[in-house]
Amino acid sequence: MNIESSDATAAAGETPASQSASGGEERGPGDRRKKAMVVLGALGVVFGDIGTSPLYAMRQTVLETKLGIANHAAVMGSLSLIFWALVIVVTLKYVTLIMRADNNGEGGTLALAALAHRSPRLSRAVKTTIGVSATVGLALFYGDGLLTPAISVLSAVEGLTVENKAFEPLVVPLTLAILIGLFAIQSRGTARIGRWFGPIMLLWFAAISILGLVAIIQAPQILGAVDPRYAVALFTHEPRIAFISLGAVVLAVTGCEALYADMGHFGKMPIQFAWYFIALPALLLNYFGQGAGLLMYPDRADIAFFSIVPHWAHLPMVLLATLATIIASQAVITGVFSMTQQAVQLGQLPRMEIRHTSATDYGQIYVPRMNAYLAIGVVLIVLIFKSSGALAAAYGIAVTGVMLIDTFNVALVADRQWNWKPFAVIALFGALGLIDMVFFASNALKIPQGGWLPLFIAAAVFMLMDTWRRGRRLHMEKIRSESLPLNLFLDRADKNTQRVAGLGVFLSSRTDVVPGALLHNLKHNKVLHERVAIVNVVVEDTPTVPPSQRIEVEKLGKGIHTVKVHHGFFETPDVPRALEDARRFGLAMDVDTATFFIGRETLVPAPHSALGRWRGWLYRAMAGAALSPVRFYHLPPNRVVELGTQVTI
Repeated sequence: MNIESSDATAAAGETPASQSASGGEERGPGDRRKKAMVVLGALGVVFGDIGTSPLYAMRQTVLETKLGIANHAAVMGSLSLIFWALVIVVTLKYVTLIMRADNNGEGGTLALAALAHRSPRLSRAVKTTIGVSATVGLALFYGDGLLTPAISVLSAVEGLTVENKAFEPLVVPLTLAILIGLFAIQSRGTARIGRWFGPIMLLWFAAISILGLVAIIQAPQILGAVDPRYAVALFTHEPRIAFISLGAVVLAVTGCEALYADMGHFGKMPIQFAWYFIALPALLLNYFGQGAGLLMYPDRADIAFFSIVPHWAHLPMVLLATLATIIASQAVITGVFSMTQQAVQLGQLPRMEIRHTSATDYGQIYVPRMNAYLAIGVVLIVLIFKSSGALAAAYGIAVTGVMLIDTFNVALVADRQWNWKPFAVIALFGALGLIDMVFFASNALKIPQGGWLPLFIAAAVFMLMDTWRRGRRLHMEKIRSESLPLNLFLDRADKNTQRVAGLGVFLSSRTDVVPGALLHNLKHNKVLHERVAIVNVVVEDTPTVPPSQRIEVEKLGKGIHTVKVHHGFFETPDVPRALEDARRFGLAMDVDTATFFIGRETLVPAPHSALGRWRGWLYRAMAGAALSPVRFYHLPPNRVVELGTQVTI
């Protein structure tokens, strides 16, 4: 379902929100320095995407509007649209309203959907809609995750061609070299370079602010674009062109989801402070500066950002822009890792290897399989589109889809959990939803030119997740129908059964039936351990679970216990570590001497599969590629016994 970037926090070397968010009572210099460091960290992680949008957003918007409108009207109207998009979509909707909807302090599409799903008095249809919307939002996020690194780095490297057209053949190779290098270092972690993200982005915002301010001083009439009548005039005189231009305007607000998604790592107040007092002023100064430059030099629309850069500062700005876009790309990559982890925990994707690349920063993770998929996808996108201008046609539709889903879910939260008046909910979120739909419709016009790409990626991801969800449900129903109820087993546990010393731990998807591995152990080895623990791992719809609620144990008698291990969708399950806490429930568990039993299932096609032929094949392929439970649940390999069984799907 957040699309966004939990381990990016660790990459920037920041502390969790629970430790660093504002709200404490300290007022000393140390406290102020701590808060300043959190704001700096937020700049490096949260604002990379939206902070680098001036490289292409104004250029694409003006080029769209100049197709049939005089330069002055096109520039003023385009700038007015961008200004009000930043004010309404980012500042009002995300920073002011949606950031109020936190799921135990966490934000993002997945967390928001889980929060909305817990709302009281929801019909089954609404709950189903929330679940589907979360899956669609996650699928769209993957599409955005492939496009952002490509368009960001391309737009920065293209700055070389402004200085000298001879550099044009080098743009694609240099972009590929930067991106491939970025993906190559992911396995080593980014803690060392991450500490520079905040300072570099602060320098970036300072530089674009100064450039914009200098240009505004030369053409102060550009400030009139604050008047929304310039935007309205575009629709009045050339409604078709104005509507099409909205597909480019949305480029200025890409990355707004990150403001919400990273709330759990930096806290609401530091992100809001960084937006109100650093990022937003810098972006507005630069956009208005670009507008001023285009009023003075109408023929420079295709280099709008670099048109206001002095000749002597051109190459340094290309370098700084490249660094800023690398940071934006890194935030997206780590966001994909984080969302993949959450999707795996919530059962929307098969188990995957998730490596922690830092011994001290829990959130810094690396997902090898997703890193490889991203690297291949981004390289192909650069090779296919070859320029940021061409990619702009593909960029935006995924973002607007996620924005619309967020509006729907937060409206439910406002109605059912904040207890807002129905009229206020309908009026406010109806208006915001209408804006989202208009942006989405405008971007839909670009489907033939490239907008098909993120939709194709999202459709493919949705198909995979939907197949996995349906297949797992059918799989579990099959196992349940063939399982022995636990109460019947308890009645016969001591009859003609030899008990052996020690503890046997059996992982199971349920605690009311006998695990298949236990029955197979009895059938083949004809023994039962003196103490048996049937362990069920439960993923809650909250980001984290307090240690005091991590485990619950039920004593069934005859040495048999059921153990439920709870963890949140932001957490990586570690069964042995969780079981160490079972002692306080009267179940002494020594992981070093216990034997862990898991079932290794071989899936075979059914003559008439309920999934259908191709979905059945796909599910079996995904299940076969899933990470072993031994590695996923961090079981000690030398204490694991695998017992095979065959399941017809």
